Amino acid sequence: MSELTQSTAQQWQAFFQEWPASIPSRGIVTNSLNEQMPFKGFMLKGTMILLERNNPDAMGGRYILMNFSSIDSVKLVDPLKETDATAAGFVGKFAKM
Repeated sequence: MSELTQSTAQQWQAFFQEWPASIPSRGIVTNSLNEQMPFKGFMLKGTMILLERNNPDAMGGRYILMNFSSIDSVKLVDPLKETDATAAGFVGKFAKM
């Protein structure tokens, strides 16, 4: 595994391990093959994440087990407050419009 991939995988792992209670545990994970997987909950084990799908996929799959190194992006579907983002370890400010 390349150093960049390992670093990214570790950052995704830390993000999910430290998921703030103020942010609902749901969203959409996009993997390295550009597949989007909506989830409504998750569990962690070592370098793997078990995503609970909102609905079964076309084959009937209700859960997705994947390595953190496969995660390309995570979309959060609920509105965020600046305090939610800082609780997740982000720095900076949201626009005040």
